[in-house]
Amino acid sequence: MKVAVGQFAVTKVWQENVQTCLDLMTQAQAAGAQLLVLPEAVLARDDNDPDLSVKSAQTMNEAFIDKLCGQSRHDQMTTILTLHIKTTAGRAANTLLAIRGGEVIARYQKLHLYDAFNVQESRLVDAGKSLPPLIDVAGFKVGLMTCYDLRFPEMALSLALAGADILVLPAAWLRGPNKEMHWATLLAARALDTTCYIVASGECGNKNIGHSRVVDPLGVVIAAANQKPTMIYAELESQHLTEVRAMLPVLKNRRFASPRLL
Repeated sequence: MKVAVGQFAVTKVWQENVQTCLDLMTQAQAAGAQLLVLPEAVLARDDNDPDLSVKSAQTMNEAFIDKLCGQSRHDQMTTILTLHIKTTAGRAANTLLAIRGGEVIARYQKLHLYDAFNVQESRLVDAGKSLPPLIDVAGFKVGLMTCYDLRFPEMALSLALAGADILVLPAAWLRGPNKEMHWATLLAARALDTTCYIVASGECGNKNIGHSRVVDPLGVVIAAANQKPTMIYAELESQHLTEVRAMLPVLKNRRFASPRLL
């Protein structure tokens, strides 16, 4: 399966951001991709207003999602990204959406909110209460995660034990001391923990690192971006996945009980 990962800097104007998403969808479709992963919180962002993502939140029936669904009617891909969806007054849910065939085929409300490194996402964002579903894409089982979820190995393991072959991760990974190293290390670690492919899209710009990556089940980076807007591609092979899991059967050899959501 050919996967595409689109990386861009989200602006404060949602119409500009949705057009960027549509352009990346067109580009990925033309390249023959079956799965496109875009960054986290692509609706709106402002370096001078950290609350803009929540202030700009839309409902599931508003223009941003309608435009993405409209575009997806004309391609054969599954497109994955996250948006802030309105919940109660002044609050929102950081919501991962999987879009295919003109419809939202799966939703996941971010479980682990980024209350770390002097940031408090939970101040205006409501955490999810359930694990995301697996979705089928071109014969692969795809597990869904969002950004800070990467730091919690139990979540990746839960998805792998449920049958995931691929873990996708839209992200907006904040810059800071050693943060690029954390990102690279954690992506490789989650691949090795689960013997899954990892497909991670990072928002770039002044505050986030970019560095989108595709990592194979042995932790090897097979496609990578730097800090600039770009699209990267990789071929994921079911035979390689089978061979790695036969050689390194960590999912079968484990001696601990399965993780359980609190």
